[in-house]
Amino acid sequence: MAVQKGRDLLLKIDKSGAFVTIGGLRAKRLAFNAELVDVTDSESSGRWRELLGGAGVQRAAVSGQGLFKDQEADALVRTAFFAGSLLSWQLILPDFGTITGLFQIAGLTYSGAYNGEVQFDIALESAGALTFVAL
Repeated sequence: MAVQKGRDLLLKIDKSGAFVTIGGLRAKRLAFNAELVDVTDSESSGRWRELLGGAGVQRAAVSGQGLFKDQEADALVRTAFFAGSLLSWQLILPDFGTITGLFQIAGLTYSGAYNGEVQFDIALESAGALTFVAL
């Protein structure tokens, strides 16, 4: 796989059955995590930690910073945040695949300098199983 352009990683939200890009994200991050279940006991070989495979909780976190595409995208995200809605989101990873699933907005921040544009920071947390479709 060749080096990819960061700008090609897209974050989209489901709007009436179609995924739309929420804005121009200048920085994006996707992290997958899994809790580990430690089953080490006094009889573990050589005092090495033992883990129980497939037992921990898995989660995904998405974060990004950028500019809203338009007022409609801003309103869609803001409404979802204040309602605490679980909405379907899609993250497109260039030359890799598409990850789709329910996420809740865990954080939404607006910022701006007096001589610059208004920016937003968003943090999403997964709320169920995710699907991956390879490109």
